[in-house]
Amino acid sequence: MKKIALAFALLIGFQYSAFATEGMWIPSLIDMFYSDMKTYGLKLKASDIYATNKSSLKDAIVQFNGGCTAEIVSDQGLLLTNHHCGFSAIQTHSTLEKNYLRDGFWAKNHAEEIPCPWMYVTFVKEIRDVTKEVMKGVTDAMAKADRMAIIAKNIAELESKQKTNADISAKIKPFNQGNQYFMLVTEDFRDIRLVGTPPDAIGKYGGDTDNWVWPRHTGDFSVFRIYANKDNQPAAHSDDNKPFKPLHFFPVSTKDRKEGDFTMVYGFPGSTDQHYSSGKLKFYVDQERPSRIKMRTMTMDVMKPAMNESEEIRLKYASKQASIANAWKKWIGQVGGLKALNAVDKKLVWEKEYNEKAASKPEWKEKYGGIIDAMNNLQAENQDIEFARAMFIEYFFYGPEFFRFAMGFNNLANSGESYEALDKQGKIEAEIKRLSDAAASFFKNYDLALDQKIFMAQTPVYLESVDEKLLPEGYKENWEKEAAAVYGESILLNPEKLKAFLADFNKDKCAQLLKDPALVLASKLYNLYINEINPSYQQFGFAEELLLQTYVEGILTMFPNKRTWADANSTLRITYGKIEGSAPHDGMKYTHFTTIDGIMQKHDPDNPDFELTDRFIELYNKKDFGNYTQDGKLWVCFTASNHTTGGNSGSPVIDANGNLIGINFDRSWESTMSDFMFDESRCRNIAVDMRYVLWCIDKYGGAKHLIDEMKLVK
Repeated sequence: MKKIALAFALLIGFQYSAFATEGMWIPSLIDMFYSDMKTYGLKLKASDIYATNKSSLKDAIVQFNGGCTAEIVSDQGLLLTNHHCGFSAIQTHSTLEKNYLRDGFWAKNHAEEIPCPWMYVTFVKEIRDVTKEVMKGVTDAMAKADRMAIIAKNIAELESKQKTNADISAKIKPFNQGNQYFMLVTEDFRDIRLVGTPPDAIGKYGGDTDNWVWPRHTGDFSVFRIYANKDNQPAAHSDDNKPFKPLHFFPVSTKDRKEGDFTMVYGFPGSTDQHYSSGKLKFYVDQERPSRIKMRTMTMDVMKPAMNESEEIRLKYASKQASIANAWKKWIGQVGGLKALNAVDKKLVWEKEYNEKAASKPEWKEKYGGIIDAMNNLQAENQDIEFARAMFIEYFFYGPEFFRFAMGFNNLANSGESYEALDKQGKIEAEIKRLSDAAASFFKNYDLALDQKIFMAQTPVYLESVDEKLLPEGYKENWEKEAAAVYGESILLNPEKLKAFLADFNKDKCAQLLKDPALVLASKLYNLYINEINPSYQQFGFAEELLLQTYVEGILTMFPNKRTWADANSTLRITYGKIEGSAPHDGMKYTHFTTIDGIMQKHDPDNPDFELTDRFIELYNKKDFGNYTQDGKLWVCFTASNHTTGGNSGSPVIDANGNLIGINFDRSWESTMSDFMFDESRCRNIAVDMRYVLWCIDKYGGAKHLIDEMKLVK
């Protein structure tokens, strides 16, 4: 471990001299890459960006509801994130009478802001390197199982010591495939309220057609507020709570932008996999991704026409369809980009270089010489089980909804033998209450006929893709018969019958529940996955993790000058680059920004992806753009060379002086392969320009009081 620590220190000393925008960097290590950021044009001090003894930019950034990123833009806890990050809240609060998806929503005062009691935001208070403490007692001679047990014990003790109350947490995560460990001390706030949203015609403009595509014209933002108790501390939702007073909030820049300006994205990127072996990358490109794309295509081809034909269906399925479509289109671009970049061939060239370096010293050859072959062999031996797992996830968790809903009744159905004891403890009553509430929520956004069509479309694809030995016995022959029983006879899928069934539940009904066709089919699929597929996949995953750890250790040890960064793992990271366009295809050059003129050029009232409201068209025709233009043009979106991924949605795009200039929401289609391999010439993140956000709030939404809360830098 001392050798690895030394290698990492040497790596840090050399890796920042190169000009590049690849990488998602750990904020607490900012002194090690600060000079490179200065070279790009940064004007701030390092302590302005990350500090624990004073306020800094990190104190205005939160993880939004465990997934996206958001930023504070006023001293009253006003929060900006993407429209698609706030979409579930907007959809939840929408009805046919108050259709916020179609019409938008703007609270005129604090009293009109809508509580979202299931939502929370997470502040990072400190990021601390705890590698030495985590590895205490670990030796190179230890068996791998013993090593992991000691590490787990050390992590549990360190996290426990740090946790001081219900809202403060300490989470230790591995970085660089377990060659480093950092502790993140965080604080959660749970009174979050919806303040405003543009209509879908702005917030989702372009829909699936434009998703992951440049040029982009989407006003992808929504507005929330953090509330706290009278002492400015986290508290459950209460009418007595007050708007949160942050340690820092972002000034909003309305200044002109130009190509080459410094940009920093500060947020919570979810996951990258830059260290995949050539064999695994080939599996993803040739088999795993194309098959998952096909499964989602089946669902999309059913959902979208139904949503276009019925406003009720659209309201029910808007959030679900958006979630499914997002990954679907991303994967299409990802596969295309990896093929265009010859990513597998490039990985093979790198693996050859790695092996040659390992062969140059006896101690390296012994430890690292066979590691790449071992990774590729392991992948070849286990890829059938990995594929079966991927297809099950698509089918069970992103396909027909009745699977997940029915499995929720499994515990109640199997409680027969312990029914009396559980009933005396009040657990049966509590479970029935939980299921009744779950059913009410489920049926609010469920259409049985649509779900059946998805089942009928997806099932043949699933059966063709998965080895028969990994399917329930007889399912391949009898699936249509089982479908007829599920959708025609199941009590679980009939809201009136289910309500009466649960209202008068008793022990005898456990047996009836066990025979319900929806639960029977869901259980067969799920139990086979749990008993056959998942255990094998877990063994494979554990073996792969250990090989990756040694592989990355080899990179840190043998290539101290290589620009190496830790894969994204939903922790706070900094990326930096500049505003710039790209030329990813021969004969085509992308400009670095789009304007409101492009919205009108794309406008098509017969295409739901490009509908506009009358008010928007009226404001455009009047050229009523306020003080938000540049050279007479209202910018809508811009691209920059920041390395981003999922989780960076909603992240602030920050200028050289620490002002907010945009909200990150996407990558170009040519960039989606950056989760596996980054290419500086083509990888671009996409942000909605803050001046367009301000225009939408002020001129379109008539909510200038929100603008007045912000500090505008002109």
